[in-house]
Amino acid sequence: MTCRRAFLKALAIMSASANAQNRPLRLYIAAYAAPGNGQGIHLFEMNPATGALTARGVTKSDRNAGCLAINASGTHLYAADENESGSVSAYAIDRSTGGLTFLNNVASGGKGATHLSIHPGGKYVFVANYFGGSCGVIPILPDGRVGPATDVKHHTGQLGPVHASSAPPGSFAISGHDAPHPHMIHADPSGRFVLATDLGLDKIFVWRFDPVNGKLLPNTVATVPPGDGPRHFAFHPKRQWVYCVTEEASTIVVFELDAEAGRLTAKQTVSTLPRGFAGTSFTSGIEVSADGRFVYVANRLHDTVAWFSIGGDGRLTHAGEEWTRGSYPRTFILDPSGKFLHVCNQRSDALTTFRVDPQTGALTFTGQYTAIGSPSTGVFAG
Repeated sequence: MTCRRAFLKALAIMSASANAQNRPLRLYIAAYAAPGNGQGIHLFEMNPATGALTARGVTKSDRNAGCLAINASGTHLYAADENESGSVSAYAIDRSTGGLTFLNNVASGGKGATHLSIHPGGKYVFVANYFGGSCGVIPILPDGRVGPATDVKHHTGQLGPVHASSAPPGSFAISGHDAPHPHMIHADPSGRFVLATDLGLDKIFVWRFDPVNGKLLPNTVATVPPGDGPRHFAFHPKRQWVYCVTEEASTIVVFELDAEAGRLTAKQTVSTLPRGFAGTSFTSGIEVSADGRFVYVANRLHDTVAWFSIGGDGRLTHAGEEWTRGSYPRTFILDPSGKFLHVCNQRSDALTTFRVDPQTGALTFTGQYTAIGSPSTGVFAG
């Protein structure tokens, strides 16, 4: 009887595990509404076997969510509102349906809140205000709502040149060297430091974070070549390497992060475009695979996602690229299993889905187009 009970218990555990693996994954996609063709924050379910997306609803809003983040427990979603005033909005997530209920929003500390992330401790949201030239620290209240900023830092310094130093021949990739333009802000895995790129200043600010008072304290500053314009970055999941794309030069700069001092040291720069490319293109999103073997980056105008293999020292080797089947890939999202990659084709109003080869990192189009107006970014629910 003891053996039989043990067998039935093991069988139940295996069955529950299999059901969990086959359960659809929830994906939230923000879509630009003003200007744009989107309606707000769209909810999809992804089939974990095929990557196919099924629309499950939309939370309509004209606040123009440009970035989304979900807390570790999966109970709340936060959005950076890329509007004239700049704000951060909080939503409660219905765990049974995935539906969103708007809770409140607060000023982000500057115009055009373009990116946000949640501190590993779960008590603060960091927000980058592109047009406001500032970064803000927004407290998360016990009920999931957001409170007034505990700190706002305005970036200052010498502006970079109009043309990128490292741009390909014939490039007219001119965008943000008219003023300071914070583009992304995210804590390092330890939560001790907070990194913020500034496209206009060609700098990456590394702040030391005070979690008691919610303050960003001056620490160190890294630079990229003049005019290249640092945009987004991604941390390696196992090592202290940071991969940063430059928007106007279309490069990836590989940095070593000193985890004790909070200092970035550049060790390699590679182009995100094919050898011999000439003309204009802008990078957008960058992600590192969960197994730490590959880096993916999107190229707008060239309309590709390129991937690079990561060497033992963190350096990159170009491994391939794939056409996104759309126009102007604003960003892309890797699913938690790493099997599928979804591209937000902003100007062609569609998501496109690709299967990821776990051995080579290569992308293969699944044939699925998912209609959505002006998709900007997305996040999977935990």
